[in-house]
Amino acid sequence: MSEFTINEMIKMQRALQDKYKDKWEPICPEVGQNKLLWMVGEIGEVIDIVKKYGGLKASQSEDLRKDLIEELADVLMYYNDVLLCYNISSKELKTAYVNKFEKNMNRW
Repeated sequence: MSEFTINEMIKMQRALQDKYKDKWEPICPEVGQNKLLWMVGEIGEVIDIVKKYGGLKASQSEDLRKDLIEELADVLMYYNDVLLCYNISSKELKTAYVNKFEKNMNRW
């Protein structure tokens, strides 16, 4: 099975946004904040599962794990909407991620 890349997610999210462009708010910097708030809401749903059932049960119970992963997918969908709103490329994201990683590796 091949790895699932940021580029694949962004492409899929763009297709989803294109399909519902007449029903959903547009993808632009002006609505980036809204997408961030929706993403935080989805993160809350992930937290609710872990808080209610505990991390071990949420990761081992087939049904709970399925729900946990689905909510994480929702988080990633809004995350990719944010990338689209601000026109952030995978190259820019990789550069920032690598730089932050190196900074954190040398922090203490």
